[in-house]
Amino acid sequence: MTERLVLGIETSCDDTAAAVLRGDTVLSSVISSQLDVHDRFGGVVPELASRAHVEAIASVVERALRDAHLDPTNPGLDLVAATHGPGLVGSLLVGLSFGKAAARRWDVPFVGVNHLAAHLVAPILEGAEERYPKVVLLVSGGHTELVLVKSRSNFEVLGATIDDAAGEAFDKVARFLGLGYPGGPGIDRMAKLGNPEAFAFPRALKDVPFDFSFSGLKTSVLRAVELNPAAKTEDLCASFQRAVTDVLVQKTMAAVVATGAKAVALAGGVAANSELRARLQAACVEQHVALALAGPDFCTDNAAMVALAGSIAYDNAGAHPFTLAPEPSLSLKD
Repeated sequence: MTERLVLGIETSCDDTAAAVLRGDTVLSSVISSQLDVHDRFGGVVPELASRAHVEAIASVVERALRDAHLDPTNPGLDLVAATHGPGLVGSLLVGLSFGKAAARRWDVPFVGVNHLAAHLVAPILEGAEERYPKVVLLVSGGHTELVLVKSRSNFEVLGATIDDAAGEAFDKVARFLGLGYPGGPGIDRMAKLGNPEAFAFPRALKDVPFDFSFSGLKTSVLRAVELNPAAKTEDLCASFQRAVTDVLVQKTMAAVVATGAKAVALAGGVAANSELRARLQAACVEQHVALALAGPDFCTDNAAMVALAGSIAYDNAGAHPFTLAPEPSLSLKD
């Protein structure tokens, strides 16, 4: 791939992010979190998210350029890439509009990036050896998908959630248990103190190879609390997390066997979960397949993965027109 200089912009949800890449090398990555804005509501409020993006994006992009030792007035970029879906339409519009304006200002091509496709290439940013085909488990607040990746730009969706995503289930259970937002880190911390066999929570869709369902699991946790008011939060968290990771690991490794994949990669916000990382690593060692883990900085939404995905997309199909609109329901199959 050409060693081009790329500015990436990510505003699909509640993080305002910008990054600069030269080829596969991350020169800078800046993320402005909105956690304090949304915490008291127990989740992301779309109107507040888009407003916060408007307030933050100019300074975030300028900092990313300066951190990369570029002149913010004339950075010498080769390409600007910004997420155009999926996500919150108001949030997407902010980053997409800023990215197109920046590309026009500096007279460089512009590419809109599929946020999910960006997650697929995030593990590359760690510098691990690329092995294809590989199975990527993409787990985030809005998506849980198994994807067979045949090259940097060629992939096939094997399965997805039919209801709640894994991250969404974490957030809803954490909110019910009073652990705050986002729910994943809180449950992960509490689970370390609990008994994962205290509650026999369900593992859904056992007979469906690669699709997921977490809505029933979430309901089972709520029901367990109703029937056991004195239940320890630590045990509930440990049992819930074990049920989620059981399903994710089992289906991922089944996909490896079915496809003959040479490697596994883990991406998305839930990829930061310590039990999921440890158990998937152990399963890959047992099956003698390589494992690529996106680091904590590249698990959650970030603009470095957007910049890399944008460069790959530009190599394959060229620039997008400046009329490109946000697509909040964009999928990997689009």
